[in-house]
Amino acid sequence: MASISNLSTSISAPSLSSSVNPRSSLSSKSFIAFRPSSDFFIKVSASRLSVRRGSDLRGSLVVRCSQGDGNGIPIKRTVLHDLYEKEGQSPWYDNLCRPVTDLLPLISKGVRGVTSNPAIFQKAISSSNAYNDQFRELVQSGKDIESAYWELVVKDIQDACKLFEPIYDQTDGGDGYVSVEVSPMLADDTEGTVEAAKWLHKVVSRPNVYIKIPATAACIPSIRDTIANGISVNVTLIFSIARYEAVIDAYLDGLEASGLSDLSRVTSVASFFVSRVDTLIDKLLEKIGTPEALDLRGKAAVAQAALAYQLYQKKFSGPRWEALVKKGAKKQRLLWASTSVKNPAYPDTLYVAPLIGPDTVSTMPDQALEAFVDHGTVSRTIDSNVSEAEGIYSALEKLGIDWNEVGNQLEVEGVDSFKKSFESLLNTLQDKANSLKLVGH
Repeated sequence: MASISNLSTSISAPSLSSSVNPRSSLSSKSFIAFRPSSDFFIKVSASRLSVRRGSDLRGSLVVRCSQGDGNGIPIKRTVLHDLYEKEGQSPWYDNLCRPVTDLLPLISKGVRGVTSNPAIFQKAISSSNAYNDQFRELVQSGKDIESAYWELVVKDIQDACKLFEPIYDQTDGGDGYVSVEVSPMLADDTEGTVEAAKWLHKVVSRPNVYIKIPATAACIPSIRDTIANGISVNVTLIFSIARYEAVIDAYLDGLEASGLSDLSRVTSVASFFVSRVDTLIDKLLEKIGTPEALDLRGKAAVAQAALAYQLYQKKFSGPRWEALVKKGAKKQRLLWASTSVKNPAYPDTLYVAPLIGPDTVSTMPDQALEAFVDHGTVSRTIDSNVSEAEGIYSALEKLGIDWNEVGNQLEVEGVDSFKKSFESLLNTLQDKANSLKLVGH
């Protein structure tokens, strides 16, 4: 069993200061200013890892944001182990909440990493009482709302990193990562994103943390510079092949610019979103309304993902890549994100089963994870029918679907969704802080 240990020390780090009221408009970049401060300490308390043994080993995989310890230790192998051992794909869990020890049963079942985002933390912190004690202490010590938010998040990330550290060590830094995203308010701020990434990397201070940066046009240079600074990155919100190629180039440029003689500890994943692509393109196809158009519903996302994998194989080969390999560089793995099925008419493993291939990651929320563990089949599928994927991609273009326009629209929607989650959570925390102050009087 993994254990959280040596977490009782305080970690000094810069603070987040804000000159803007969290309840007002969040458009000002000053809202996420990062300034050094000697009074900012994140106390990470030791966590108990006692867990109850579940009587039903086939029970739900869903992690409950409870206030107790873990919710059972399954002991049998699952298809998630086969996914990694037979096909080289790492199954990750797209969720995080307290207590992080609830992840232990999932790790036992084969989960090898965790992804988080502003929407996940908004749900976790708003719906659980597990954060109340720490938040109360932060408010009573005079922390502003955003500083308090980041301390809550950093503690979860640090504790989760500790759980996955054995996997990170066993794979020599190849797996076992926990991802945390920079503020979504920085999606159009190149330099602000780099500074935020540096700050998060420093304050989390764990070898197996991925700093998530969105693949917006403004943040492509941020990805390069962050990698060049020796910081591992999870590039998120990739919706088109054209933008994906820019992401790969940013990774390669960053490795080359780093000046490091050993590149083995600077790694990256590129989070390519799938289900949202079908959600948007299906609407466009229904507007067209022809039998040919309607027949292509539910096929766009997987087809584009298959072609993205072809690009991955092409870009991570040849003289340029081989020169980096000699310095210990690792491939930027493709990570399939947004793997839950939005249309109930589609198979519940639609965005997992056809995207299995080596050197990839599939991050799954509860619905997709449970479905695949229950009735998923493990076999290499990502490049089993490339010609069909090319045919679907071209057929959609002929119908007037502009893949870059689709990608741009989904990117805008994705960034906006995360901004709204971030704002909503800060508003919720402000309300909690106000109620605590009222109780204190």
